[in-house]
Amino acid sequence: MAKEPVRVLVTGAAGQIGYALVPMIARGVMLGLDQPVIIHMLDIQPAAEALNGVKMELVDAAFPLLKGVVATTDVVDACTGVNIAVMVGGFPRKEGMERKDVMSKNVSIYKSQASALEKHAAANCKVLVVANPANTNALILKEFAPSIPEKNITCLTRLDHNRALGQISERLNVQVSDVKNVIIWGNHSSTQYPDVNHATVNTPSGEKPVRGLVKDDEWLNGEFITTVQQRGAAIIKARKLSSALSAASSACDHIRDWVLGTPEGTWVSMGVYSDGSYGVPAGLIYSFPVTCHSGEWKIVQGCVCSANETSSFFCILHCVFLTQSIAFWVGRLVSRLVNLVVQNSYSNYVLVWRKEICNPEYVA
Repeated sequence: MAKEPVRVLVTGAAGQIGYALVPMIARGVMLGLDQPVIIHMLDIQPAAEALNGVKMELVDAAFPLLKGVVATTDVVDACTGVNIAVMVGGFPRKEGMERKDVMSKNVSIYKSQASALEKHAAANCKVLVVANPANTNALILKEFAPSIPEKNITCLTRLDHNRALGQISERLNVQVSDVKNVIIWGNHSSTQYPDVNHATVNTPSGEKPVRGLVKDDEWLNGEFITTVQQRGAAIIKARKLSSALSAASSACDHIRDWVLGTPEGTWVSMGVYSDGSYGVPAGLIYSFPVTCHSGEWKIVQGCVCSANETSSFFCILHCVFLTQSIAFWVGRLVSRLVNLVVQNSYSNYVLVWRKEICNPEYVA
């Protein structure tokens, strides 16, 4: 008996990543070769013509699993009935912009999308935030969609995880499918920490630790880490464009493992809500090693770090905490100011603005 189609939303669908991602979804890379899909594509009004072009190409490709396409600039239409939401759209950081400027722009974008998902998406909709800063945008989305369970909001660090697998594969001249259990701790950013201490390679004589096979701690503790951390910047320098194909592929990997489950004995990296594991404060969105089963993720316990790695771990934690604290404050402030505008309370608007801009600690 044929399965019911799954509705998958891709925001920013007319962009580079969206253009690479939607055919992968339609081909079954994300949800399996027996799972029909209906793709919902959302983008801004200036991209409407390009979005329609993507829709035409999807129709022309005649994907057997593709049972329908919704291409729209209306956020409610885009979110209605979706089972999976891949949030690719966001405001990019431009030259001369501070991080807080990008955050304030993304607050307005994610406020409307979060509200639409909360009200119109299918029950138990799973959300993956791809747009950078991914961890922070996921936190903003949760702030404006409080009824969506925390376990259903994640962000993409699988791209960094896959980059780490690729570096080990190249170094050892082995198939990337034979390398497993690297870990990305922290943010999807240059402050992340790629960890190979528990990684193994499948060899003819069984699984062997990566460190024992590489036999070069200087490389593993230095060049390997910086290469993974700075891979995005290196691709931009080479292509003059950001990662698209690899980002789309890793988004498919993330959702596939989340929905269909990770192989026995294998974990992957996902940005998820912390439950306090590894000393990461509960409520932060942080990249952990996870296993997935029956559509649920679970943080892997017991991954011990060395003294040097523990120091790096807490430096990363500080960066994540600082960034997400700023984002939370910006989100709360914008939300309160918008509500005052709606209420036509100009005097209170000015009061809140002065108090909270001049004294950020004022926010409860």
